[in-house]
Amino acid sequence: MELNYYTSEDKVLLAVDCIIFGFDKHHLKILLVKRNIEPEKGKWSLIGGFLKQDENLDEAAARVLETLTGLHDIYMEQLYAYSKIDRDPGNRTISVAYFALIDVASHQFEGVQLESAQWFDLEEAPKLIFDHDQMVVKAVSRLRRRALTMPIGFELLPEKFTMRQLQTLYESILDKKLDKRNFVNKINSLDILIKLDEKDMTVARKGAYLYTFDKEKYDRKVAEDGFSFKI
Repeated sequence: MELNYYTSEDKVLLAVDCIIFGFDKHHLKILLVKRNIEPEKGKWSLIGGFLKQDENLDEAAARVLETLTGLHDIYMEQLYAYSKIDRDPGNRTISVAYFALIDVASHQFEGVQLESAQWFDLEEAPKLIFDHDQMVVKAVSRLRRRALTMPIGFELLPEKFTMRQLQTLYESILDKKLDKRNFVNKINSLDILIKLDEKDMTVARKGAYLYTFDKEKYDRKVAEDGFSFKI
């Protein structure tokens, strides 16, 4: 028998909103959708939905992401809870924000909102509904901190990448230009990449060597010495 001990307490809705970052080898991007319900129907929004009674927050975020985009098994991290009383004019709603990282070229969208989803360069993204712009600002700040302390950036790259693509990614995340020689020396000193015999012949006449991330070596180095990506 189900017991309801808290019937006298106020009820509020609990939502999850997903900030999805992508990288297309040139720019850091964010995936947005045009909202298909009121309030603010037709305006740009983060991808979101509501918590169900039979799931926890992480499960809800994963479900919302897969249902609306077809994406699953990607890097996702809980960001922050937003509880301003009037943040959502539709109802009293608390939102827990998550951010996710994907390589744009490696993922095909199959979700039900595919027709309304669009990638924007981060610096050119439109104004968003409710407090979603605040969520994006906080997610970018978290992404920058993570990029300097763990290999989170490799979640945004294909399995094989050039050193230039890696530098461009970090420049996009950190929003600053990096000296090529210093960057390459720093990455080489970390000793966490595997240089392949293959080349990307589309970037230069002689091509550019491809690399992959060596997660096993990274895990050993963290266990032994700690780690820092600060450049």
